[in-house]
Amino acid sequence: MLNRKYGLKLIKYAEAGILVLIAIATLFAIGEEVKTVWQRGHVILADLLLLFIYLEVLAMVANYAEIGKLPIRMPVYIAIVALARYLILDMKAMDDWRIIAIASAALVLALTVQVIRYGQIKLPYPEPGQRQSDD
Repeated sequence: MLNRKYGLKLIKYAEAGILVLIAIATLFAIGEEVKTVWQRGHVILADLLLLFIYLEVLAMVANYAEIGKLPIRMPVYIAIVALARYLILDMKAMDDWRIIAIASAALVLALTVQVIRYGQIKLPYPEPGQRQSDD
């Protein structure tokens, strides 16, 4: 029992350390992007979309640190934004089938979010300490 207790503590510390590393790396990436924009002298759409993705990553880290759980929707949102960024920026160089495939992937991810939300509303997890009934 003692080893399990220390093992769980070790995992929690590792988890917290990795969250800090992710936050620092994301802040570093934001700084690099701002530096690039500053050197270029103007902002382009690609910069804004990339900064939005970084913001979502930071929000996900903050959410995970605050409640100790990672809502699966957050990485799906980031994936949707990443696909939209890819589609917007490289559309001129893509053939029709690639555009359809990327748009379809974004649609599947959006539908996934809807299914997850529906499941959370209709079939919520029991509160901690609450017994689940066998209806």
